[in-house]
Amino acid sequence: MTAGLAADRPEVLRAAPPPGAADPAGAEAADGADGADGAADFALAAWREDGAWSLAPLPPCTAGHLPDLLRALRQLPADAGALGLVSLADSTFLLVRVGGGETRLLVADPEAAEGTALGREAVDALVDAGADLAPEDDPWLGDLGLLADLGLEPAALRSLCEDDEAYPDELLGVLAEHLGLGPAYEAALDAT
Repeated sequence: MTAGLAADRPEVLRAAPPPGAADPAGAEAADGADGADGAADFALAAWREDGAWSLAPLPPCTAGHLPDLLRALRQLPADAGALGLVSLADSTFLLVRVGGGETRLLVADPEAAEGTALGREAVDALVDAGADLAPEDDPWLGDLGLLADLGLEPAALRSLCEDDEAYPDELLGVLAEHLGLGPAYEAALDAT
């Protein structure tokens, strides 16, 4: 994936090629989605349409590589973009927000994310866009403000990223609950 720096915000990436366009990073889309590379435990999509939230599991083939995940999220009928909630290798989570030609990412633990193809690609995209990879200072990488307009302040998201006692599904459950998606999250998780 080619990531371009968006003004002075390294956590905001330029949009990937539109669905159907040639994307060299997507050429290996099947690799890593079968568990052989510590693939995502699950990937869920949340979006608002006509003011109402929807949440559903994404097919496993979309959670192997970042271009596939971005493509799947962009195809949703969202009013203001879509949100991807991804558990990586039972050790960390990835949040992805697409909309308005931007891609915003947050990796809760970049070191743990490196154990998956999707996690490596997310970390690489953020670093390529200018994010500072300094796990000793901050255990996360990306945009802590990516949900601020939805009522989840950066400090609250930071505390989820810093929680090294809970599993990613539990942390994403807290996030979903805050967004008013608690029961839908549990149902979607059961469907994966």
